[in-house]
Amino acid sequence: MRSVIRRRVTTMITSFLLQSPPLSSISPKHHQYSLLLPLTTQRFLTASHSFRLRTFSTKSIPNMQDSASVSYLSQREAAEIDETLMGPLGFSVDQLMELAGLSVATSVAEVYKPSEYSRVLAICGPGNNGGDGLVAARHLHHFGYKPSICYPKRTPKSLYTGLVTQLESLSVPFVSVDDLPEDLSEDFDVIIDAIFGFSFHGAPRPPFDDIIRRLQTLQKRPVIVSVDIPSGWHVEEGDHEGGGIKPDMLVSLTAPKLCAKSFSGPHHFLGGRFVPPSVAEKYKLELPSYPGTSMCVRIGKPPKVDISAMRVNYVSPELLEDQVESDPVLQFRKWFDEAVAAGLRETNAMALSTTNKDRKPSSRMVLLKGFDENGFVWFTNYESKKGSDLSENPFAALLFYWEDMNRQVRIEGPVERISEEESENYYHSRPRGSQIGAIVSKQSSVVPGRHVLYDEYEELTKKYSDGSVIPKPKNWGGFRLKPNLFEFWQGQPSRLHDRYLFTYIAVSWRPVRLQYSLQEGNPAWIIRRLAP
Repeated sequence: MRSVIRRRVTTMITSFLLQSPPLSSISPKHHQYSLLLPLTTQRFLTASHSFRLRTFSTKSIPNMQDSASVSYLSQREAAEIDETLMGPLGFSVDQLMELAGLSVATSVAEVYKPSEYSRVLAICGPGNNGGDGLVAARHLHHFGYKPSICYPKRTPKSLYTGLVTQLESLSVPFVSVDDLPEDLSEDFDVIIDAIFGFSFHGAPRPPFDDIIRRLQTLQKRPVIVSVDIPSGWHVEEGDHEGGGIKPDMLVSLTAPKLCAKSFSGPHHFLGGRFVPPSVAEKYKLELPSYPGTSMCVRIGKPPKVDISAMRVNYVSPELLEDQVESDPVLQFRKWFDEAVAAGLRETNAMALSTTNKDRKPSSRMVLLKGFDENGFVWFTNYESKKGSDLSENPFAALLFYWEDMNRQVRIEGPVERISEEESENYYHSRPRGSQIGAIVSKQSSVVPGRHVLYDEYEELTKKYSDGSVIPKPKNWGGFRLKPNLFEFWQGQPSRLHDRYLFTYIAVSWRPVRLQYSLQEGNPAWIIRRLAP
């Protein structure tokens, strides 16, 4: 059965990839409605001719693999893989070091946000592990952290002196061992342990023996992030003598080493996204796949957390009265454009809340497909749950949340269907696979299994393989919410957030353009600051 389903999936996806037009082929007049897919469908089929399939965001659904099913390398195997990478496979030391350091930095950023853990101390040894730490510090600087470097035994090779020069050009401070505070928790939130790698053996010599001793005595803060091997551990036996460093995070590079089996901290990541299939096959490596464009992937389950203690202290520029547009649509466009420019993922994703005739609310995420002075548009199956709710009670609320900018926008108002012509035009601007998907999905209805969807999709794909027009389902089209309320929220420290409420005064909606004005004699919108 699984093989049958797999063949169907392959056939369906291949057909979709061959038939779907590139985004550039969508007519400019349909640009405001480009890229529509219900979110659940978009995760499965999405439009881009060069890279048509998308992955889930690692921020929302981390890619994790059970640590028991991951391969672990011996010291000999790790050395052989490095020799292979830098020999017949053509990698240079600086390439691998750059990828490794970036992996460490992204792993740190996954867990320890700069708003809470900005002060980073990278302790770098004389070898490649120390070079990884220097690269990680540079990337962390660009990520918004404030790194410092302790690099007591500098390597005179040009690769390492170049890394030092790069950090000095960014005004990243270098701290001598003598200038380190006895209590590291006073000055630092994160310590990157990049002292020794898998090739190290024997007892640590000064000054690293004393540094490791100090790291062993740390309690909760600062957190310790070890690069590949916790310094002082045996590469295969781990902390076999006891009393060694107990890092909070371990970032294994290439593949975890045998000592990683002894790691008991809360965060284990794999980095160094450069292992080619030939190497993985030769050493029978079982490694988790890297999601999307991520340079790191979590191994094992994330730690349990105290939900009541989870909070973020927002840091944002103040939003003062004279900075707010008098036209809420202009204010929304300003924020929306800034979110797009910041590269936020799915800026047009919004929570749509509806109620039925019994006043029972329901919410779901949909994609905004256009907005102007006439309202906010999205598309769906009219017989879906949200479509049914809106036919019974044609009022709704929208919520946009742009986490990285500490902003959210609420919009409320009556809802109406857009014209059949608008729906028809947008439908035929979509990829052909998405058009077929809209026919296949009787949204919100019960289906006996996913194979039913595959079968119908495959059948319709064959039917329209000649390029003929795919008819829009009669029960599929767009809705438009015509706002009578906006609220703009900007997060601020200590929960003293900025909130502005725009309320529409009872002036009739004009057929083409609304008059948003605070001019005397036509106060269409009243703006009030709300308490946070």
